[in-house]
Amino acid sequence: MLLVADVGNTNTKIGVFDGRTLVASWRLTSRREQTADEYGLFIETLLRTRDLDRRAIHGIAISNVVPPVQQTLEWMCEQYFGIAPYVVAPGVNTPLPLSVENPHEVGADRVVDAFAATVLYGAPLIVVDFGTATTFDCVNERGEFIGGAIAPGIVTSVDALLTRAARLFRVELVRPKEAIGRSTATNIQSGVVFGYAGLVDGIIARMKTEMGGSPTAPITVVATGGLVSLIADVATSIQHVNDDLRLEGLRLLYELARPGG
Repeated sequence: MLLVADVGNTNTKIGVFDGRTLVASWRLTSRREQTADEYGLFIETLLRTRDLDRRAIHGIAISNVVPPVQQTLEWMCEQYFGIAPYVVAPGVNTPLPLSVENPHEVGADRVVDAFAATVLYGAPLIVVDFGTATTFDCVNERGEFIGGAIAPGIVTSVDALLTRAARLFRVELVRPKEAIGRSTATNIQSGVVFGYAGLVDGIIARMKTEMGGSPTAPITVVATGGLVSLIADVATSIQHVNDDLRLEGLRLLYELARPGG
């Protein structure tokens, strides 16, 4: 079995594949101060909750955008699983061409998303990832990553709003019945949900114009990330939702890097 880990600024998602089948996955809070022992023991416990044997793990693939925890993760893999992990390094050990000004600046998470979506849905395409930041990743008809956009994430924006506006308060992030809110809570919900749906649709419309999609090569829009369910049925430009896109991407990249491994 293959263990995959996607470490983000807010959440860490862990999955286990048996062949091509995702048999278990967990979404956890990212903690930069965790030690290798804490990571190892925690993952062992998660595996046991699904009756999975640590000794059955034959490979590990990691995507990480939090540099301070990289060495800790590698130590954990070696100490608890006896495995040197495959770590995504954009432009170094990934087959996705990066046709941008500074390829080394592209995050591992964006490369994994774009590569997975290209394999699963075909190019050209745009991937929208709703995480700490809301990212837009564009892949042209030739299968090249050509850039995108980064906007503040939904929760990140709400936190900033509440920090600046003393009389506003935290509300449940759900879709309101109407765009015109009748209370402070529904006002905030409308601004967040419909506002972000408008942001997504507006940026995607501009990107499609610049990418020049055609009837023979339509531009597919794929959405993923922890908050995708909040916006996916409101933003009309989103065609596919795949909450496990990054885990699938890690599996695909691992299989390419270590065939038969």
